[in-house]
Amino acid sequence: MIRVLIADDETLMRAGIRLILENAEDVEVAAEAADGHEAVAACRGQDIDVALLDIQMPGKDGITAAEEIARTSPRTHVVMLTAFGEERSVTRALRVGATGFLLKDTGPAELIRSVRIAADGEPVLAPRITRQLLERHVRSGHEAEAALRRTDGLTAAEREVLGLLGTGLSNGEIADRLHLSASTVKAHISRILTRTGCANRVQAAVLAHDAGLLTDG
Repeated sequence: MIRVLIADDETLMRAGIRLILENAEDVEVAAEAADGHEAVAACRGQDIDVALLDIQMPGKDGITAAEEIARTSPRTHVVMLTAFGEERSVTRALRVGATGFLLKDTGPAELIRSVRIAADGEPVLAPRITRQLLERHVRSGHEAEAALRRTDGLTAAEREVLGLLGTGLSNGEIADRLHLSASTVKAHISRILTRTGCANRVQAAVLAHDAGLLTDG
């Protein structure tokens, strides 16, 4: 069973997420929290596989809680729940150890699928969040020429993987598109991050956009 923590200061939001996750036979809502302090304590006290944290919570917010959970409960994968338009918060959360982001209006099937992906240790990034970050980056004026230089040393296979990563696909989805194993895709992405100097998948997605590598598959 995948043990999940739901942390949100809105009781109805927690109840809605719980109702969705309880429809999955392999998911158990092990704990709930109304603020960041309770979320951190719950992850310490129980074997939580995935923590769903609202970014905006009273007392200790979701990003501060994510940082503390990453430090004190490293086996727990943190997925942030965010509203469309909070790309600055998404960037901050990436830096402190969050491994995924979902919009609060994510549909039931996508929410369950994302929890399963996160439990396997793979990053989860909603495609709309990826596009929003890219659009913001375009306005900052980064040049394609610099991006092309950074991707010049990638193999053809790595460039193809990077192009799909840039659209917000998970490792498993990229593997399905390219008919590769998930472990092969994971290895490709690890080499891509190392060779391009990207710290995480969001930076790699921005790089793919600037280099003109985005693809519909």
